[in-house]
Amino acid sequence: MQTTTKYKDKTNTGHLRPRELEAVYAISHAVATSASIESALEDITKIARPVFIFDTILLYLPSSGDLLEPVYAKVIGRGQSSDGDLAWGEAIANHVFTTAQTLLRQEEQEGWQTNRLKQRFFLGLPLRLGEMTMGVLVFGRFGGPPYTAEQINLAEFIAVHIAQLLGHKQLVDQIAKLEAERRLDRLQHDFIATVSHELCTPLGFIKGYATTLLRDEISWDAETTREFLAYIDEEADKLRELIDNLLDSSRLQSGTLRLHFQPMRLDSLIRDICVRVNSSSESNPIILDFAKSNVRCTADPGRLAQVIDNLLANALKYAPGSPITIYLDASLDKAFIEVKDKGPGISQEHIEHLFKRFYRVPDGNTSVRGTGLGLFICRQIIQAHGGEISVRSTLGEGTTFHIVLPLTQLKPVTSLSLEEKPT
Repeated sequence: MQTTTKYKDKTNTGHLRPRELEAVYAISHAVATSASIESALEDITKIARPVFIFDTILLYLPSSGDLLEPVYAKVIGRGQSSDGDLAWGEAIANHVFTTAQTLLRQEEQEGWQTNRLKQRFFLGLPLRLGEMTMGVLVFGRFGGPPYTAEQINLAEFIAVHIAQLLGHKQLVDQIAKLEAERRLDRLQHDFIATVSHELCTPLGFIKGYATTLLRDEISWDAETTREFLAYIDEEADKLRELIDNLLDSSRLQSGTLRLHFQPMRLDSLIRDICVRVNSSSESNPIILDFAKSNVRCTADPGRLAQVIDNLLANALKYAPGSPITIYLDASLDKAFIEVKDKGPGISQEHIEHLFKRFYRVPDGNTSVRGTGLGLFICRQIIQAHGGEISVRSTLGEGTTFHIVLPLTQLKPVTSLSLEEKPT
């Protein structure tokens, strides 16, 4: 047998006795200082139960399509010796949510005369904020007695506090969402502006030198022609690097940036890269400091070369004229790589942001170009190898990038995504 009764809201401190008032004040403080709804309900249960006996407490919130789902449930007292079931409060919760009224529900199952736990009393309270019903709070009591008017009044106060906490959480979530959207809009705007500038700069040089060489009224000597062609070649390389970074970023976004692991010698890879870079740059001598040679590992040589190339390119751009030292060492299961320059260094406030996508250290050197994607992609590649990359820098003394790589890949990651591991 089931009976449901509407209860007229009498939420007023004048109806509460001193002990109940003390509980209300304690509940108000608990809600104001709680970090979450769950912790608030835990505190409320401890405070209210000595004054207002209940065996179950359930919080229902609407999900998609206004369907109610239990987000918090606690069984205590006599409820622990009964068959725990969230369906206990489901019927009254839906009724309360539809009517937005406090309801009492009594259930008497077969055999309730001899087994008190089969007689159940439920109190359902709407969590209202203004005209909106945000959810339902349900108290259950097994074996009686029925809820008194004073107990219902206290439960109404609890419901008011929970509704306020839900409203605060909703407001915080909305503010966080708006702030995230604002940051995304700004990031997209800055990215488009940066990429447009970075694309136009090498294209401008290429177009300018090519147009100059094609002028019919001027005959260029072989040395000048070669010089102009060298500029075109250099700017085309920069344009290709930019496009490659953009493509890698897009592949990271879609999870389609593939890795191809194979046995390789790490020292040989670094030596070959340095020979190539030294042949094209005379301003920054590259010094190899290998504590160990014949360092073998399982890795993607092309992607590791991309990381070393990027670190060397950064040193060439931001520490012009400085010697660059590449250190290599290995233990039984790990390889250690350092790329060190003696340039101007990086302020500590920028260190933690260096590996974030699109981040660039602000400076006044307008001749240094980039999109802020290189180090982000480097970190994704190193993490996919099961390794770590970090940076240490001192203003006026230089910057050192540290890489730690496992020598054996037990379960290689074969594709990369934008999911970032904790640093």
